[in-house]
Amino acid sequence: MDTTLSADGTPIAYRRQGDGPPVVLVGGALSTAATEAPLAALLAPRFTVVTYDRRGRGASGDGGGYAVRREIEDLTAVADAVGGRVSVFGMSSGGALALEAQAAGLPVDLLAVYEPPYTPGPSGLLHKARCTARLHRLLSAGDLGGAVELFLAAAGVEAGTIARMRRAPLWQGLESVAHTLAYDDALLGDGTVPAERFVAVTARTMVVCGGFSPLQARNAARALADAVPRARHRTLTGQMREVAPQVIAPVLADFFARDVYVGRAAS
Repeated sequence: MDTTLSADGTPIAYRRQGDGPPVVLVGGALSTAATEAPLAALLAPRFTVVTYDRRGRGASGDGGGYAVRREIEDLTAVADAVGGRVSVFGMSSGGALALEAQAAGLPVDLLAVYEPPYTPGPSGLLHKARCTARLHRLLSAGDLGGAVELFLAAAGVEAGTIARMRRAPLWQGLESVAHTLAYDDALLGDGTVPAERFVAVTARTMVVCGGFSPLQARNAARALADAVPRARHRTLTGQMREVAPQVIAPVLADFFARDVYVGRAAS
């Protein structure tokens, strides 16, 4: 992997493959560049695809005190390293980061996100507040496994599946990045779609959700599409929160390839 320095001097590791217009993939909670590798491989025949380890994960560093602006600076550094003006796909909380970065001025023509996990509505905001409080208690106590379990349960993973995951080799890797769950939690604020901030998103945007995802996730995606000025909404039939790379890849390829020149001409 190559390395670039973020504004605060933190090294951010990234990998690029393929040839064509640059597309940066921004992973969600607990993910690394390796997590995005299957999707990157499917897009690489048509694009220069960039995956990276977000702050505190994999081969990237983790500077002192977290702030959302630092993750925005990390993404900006990666974009600068591969040419400056890029298209971006953000998965889950990575979508929230991509939107925040574009609203803050990251030069992006085309932006796609899959189910940023906002939780609008009274019950959603209460659930988010309770999860945030419990997450911070677990991390403060050093219970990394408990933090991972909390995240998975909140994402709808069944208890039996979590128990099997705990016994699998992958669990150690999840615990190694569990402290960054606080970063993803901070990206989502109180769970409300930040409509006032996202008015500043200028990129042509596609907000995608799965047809089999929970109703709250689908409603949040529609609310997000309504809040972003140049956004359109799309539902992928049969998909859930863990979207299949082979299903999302052609949708992204069509969006980025068909709209890239239109987006740049209109920006």
